[in-house]
Amino acid sequence: MARKDSLEKLRKILQKRRDALVRSALGDLSLLQGKANKSADVLDAVADTVQSELNSQLLEVESRELAAIDQAIERLDRGEYGTCEECGKPIPLTRLRAVPHARECIGCHRLAEQRRSHPAAHMSRMIDSYQTDGA
Repeated sequence: MARKDSLEKLRKILQKRRDALVRSALGDLSLLQGKANKSADVLDAVADTVQSELNSQLLEVESRELAAIDQAIERLDRGEYGTCEECGKPIPLTRLRAVPHARECIGCHRLAEQRRSHPAAHMSRMIDSYQTDGA
C-alpha cells in the first residue's frame, strides 16, 4: 500500500511539472514569435539571434520532457507506471522520485547508455545508414 500511495504522490508531482513545462514552453514560444523586428545595430541583431537559438533549444528540451511526462501519466493510468520496460522489475521509488518519468530501472538505464556510447554502436549505425543510402 505504501508504494501505491507513493505512486499517487508522484502523479501529482508529474502533473505539477507538466503544468510548469506547458507555461514555460508557451513563454518560450511567444519569445520566439515576438522577435520578428529587425535591429538596426548589428550587435543587437547577433544577440537577438543567439537568444532566439537558445530559446529554441530550450523549447526542444522542454518538449521532450513534456512528452516523457505525458507518457508517464499514461502508464500510471494503465497501471504500468513504476515497472522497468526492459527487465519488468519495479523501479525503486528513489529513482522515480529523482526522475518521475523514468521508464527503466537504473541498471537497465546504465546498460542502454553503455550500448549507445560504445564505439561498436556508432559503427553499426554508420553501416546501417550507409546501407540505406546505397539501396
